[in-house]
Amino acid sequence: MKRLGNKVQVTASGRSIVFELLDYYDIDYVNMGYYGNSLIEKGINVPLMDIKMLKVSLRFKPDIFMGLGSIRASHVSRMLGKTSITFEDTEHSREQYMLYASFTDIIFTPDNFKLDLGPKQIRYKGDQKIAYLHPNWFRPRSSSTLGYGLKEGEPFSILRFISWSATHDINQYGISDKAGYVDALRAYGRVFISIEGSLPMELDKYRLKCHPALIHDLLYYSSLYIGEGASMATEAALLGTPSIYVSSLAHTMGNLEELEKEYDLMYSFANSDDALKKAIEILQKPNVKEDWKIKRNLMLKDKIDVTKFMVWFVENYPESFRQMKETKK
Repeated sequence: MKRLGNKVQVTASGRSIVFELLDYYDIDYVNMGYYGNSLIEKGINVPLMDIKMLKVSLRFKPDIFMGLGSIRASHVSRMLGKTSITFEDTEHSREQYMLYASFTDIIFTPDNFKLDLGPKQIRYKGDQKIAYLHPNWFRPRSSSTLGYGLKEGEPFSILRFISWSATHDINQYGISDKAGYVDALRAYGRVFISIEGSLPMELDKYRLKCHPALIHDLLYYSSLYIGEGASMATEAALLGTPSIYVSSLAHTMGNLEELEKEYDLMYSFANSDDALKKAIEILQKPNVKEDWKIKRNLMLKDKIDVTKFMVWFVENYPESFRQMKETKK
């Protein structure tokens, strides 16, 4: 966007990983803080975040606000009478949707999104994560440069545990026997654990300690991803790595369902024992990575370059909006 002559102001909130990534890519931003973990914390911080966003916006004077399910962007855009464009990809994030939907102007969702969000919704043929994982934008580093003493073609699995602190994760569950998963996967190569929060002492030696900017490179080369994180499960599949999602929320998200049913790139399980059986089955097969790369390429042929699409839409707004509304009809 800047190369095309636009001025862009980034605001960021959340965990430290968000700021680490922005710093790594040398992107200027305003740190807005954190909404919190509990519903009470979030309820208190929403208006506080809105005030911070309003102050930034009054200085920057934007014409368009954009965000991924952004509550503060939609609220402040309405206060200032500006256009708000929201990208949404999580069907079960209903409380977040309720807080922004009536204030935003446009809600973009993937065409596989299961919910009808009304007249503001416009579907596009892609996935939000393709924006940064499409081959036009993502080129993996050599595996030997990632650390951990990895050799070319060395098998390893990435195991992901989440904190279950997001509001849409309340009362949900995932992998019950963490140590059992590690023991089973170790028979087929090294195991790295990506985790939000603490690990049992005996498993801490498996913790993945890489910079967050390197995680997609590791996912690209890994033999298997298995874990509780839906985002990382999607990312692994989009990179051509066998992916298994383990959660009570299995089969609730359209993008995961499409990757499983249409392209056979991933699998979802609510039962963690069934998920582990599938993981072992995949790891025992020869030439799995080659097969997955072929399936990934077939999937990408059906999808758009989401980053290119986003830039086109903003650059040509409001004519782009009229075009898409006509297409929708």
